[in-house]
Order: sequence, then structure tokens, then C-alpha cells
Amino acid sequence: MERLICLAVGYVCGLFQTGYLVGKMNHMDIRKKGSGNAGTTNALRVLGWKAGVITFFGDVLKCVAAFLVTYFMYRGSDVMPLLAMYAGAGVTLGHNFPFYMNFKGGKGIAVMAGLVVVNSFWHLPASLLLIPITLACFLVPVVVTRYISVGSLAAYTVFWIEMVMIGRMGWFQMETARCYELYIVLFLLTALAWYRHRQNLKRLANGTENKFGAKKKTEKE
Repeated sequence: MERLICLAVGYVCGLFQTGYLVGKMNHMDIRKKGSGNAGTTNALRVLGWKAGVITFFGDVLKCVAAFLVTYFMYRGSDVMPLLAMYAGAGVTLGHNFPFYMNFKGGKGIAVMAGLVVVNSFWHLPASLLLIPITLACFLVPVVVTRYISVGSLAAYTVFWIEMVMIGRMGWFQMETARCYELYIVLFLLTALAWYRHRQNLKRLANGTENKFGAKKKTEKE
């Protein structure tokens, strides 16, 4: 029951569609521009840096908000990292599939950045390394290839690996079965991110993916 409640809390927080609201503030439905996606990358390309930054931090903060609600609801729980992951999964689902927008939302990368932040406090100060390592795994591929999709998927995959590693080191202070459950939940979120980027992967294979900073192609990104 705790897991379902955390999923529900996360889903409600995830329904706050920052990119869509920023678009409306600029008198447009961002889902009808660019890639048709309501996430940070499309906001950045369609509306510029300011809108992209606002969208990113808004989507990060809703993951942090879900974590804080979960923490205060179940403070003292011996499976808090697992409950936090379920809350993050709920945020991802709410962000990607908002019911009031015909289930057409973002791809969950900024939400993943929020997950990195909330999971960087389980074993201070060493766990804070999650943030710069994951950020580097995003920035390096983007700088080298100029494909945001490549950096996004690399960071998400590395984050899953990092969580498995710190779980194996005992930083979550949970029994082994609960740690494996956490790994599975995050693996499913990682798989969902790859699935949501399936069109990007097709364009990467075809050499038609938009490069960051390049002139937009006529086809949807």
C-alpha cells in the first residue's frame, strides 16, 4: 500500500507540466510546435534559453516535491530510498502521461535529474558525487556529438548503474530484497526513457537527428 500511495503522490506532482505552462505564457501550445513534446528540450528549441531553464528546473522541483511529501509521510521508514524511488516513478508517469493532456507529456529526463538530486543524500558526503558524475555523463556526449538525446540516454543509463553500485555498497541501508526492488523500478524507468526516445534513436540511425545549436530540420525531432 505504501508503494501505491507514493506512486500516486508522485503522479499528482508530475501532472504539473512546466513546459506546457511556459508555452501558454507565450501564447502557444508547445505540443504543437517543434517535436510536439512538452519537455525541456522542445521548450529550449522553440522558446529559447529562458523557457528551457524554467522548464528544466520546474520539472526537477516537482520530483523534489514528491520526495519531500513522501519523506514526511513515511519518515523513519527503513525502506525510505525505495519509497522515494516509487514517488519518482510516479512523477515520471505523471510527467510523461498526464491524463488531462491526453497522456501527451514529456520524456522524463529532467525528472531523472530530480531523482539524482534526491538520491544524493543517502550517504553524505560521498553520495553527493552522484550529481557531478551524472551531469558529466550528460554533458560530455552532448559536447562531443551535439545530440541532446544521446546525452540524456547516457545519463539515465549511468544513473541506473550508479544506483546499483551504491546499493551494493550498502548506502541505502535496506535489506537486499528491497534494494533489488529499487534497481528494478529504476531499470523500468530507464527502459521507458529509451522507449520515449525511440524516434530520436531512429533519426540517429538515419543521420537525421537535430544537433544542438544547429538549424532545425523540417521533420519533427
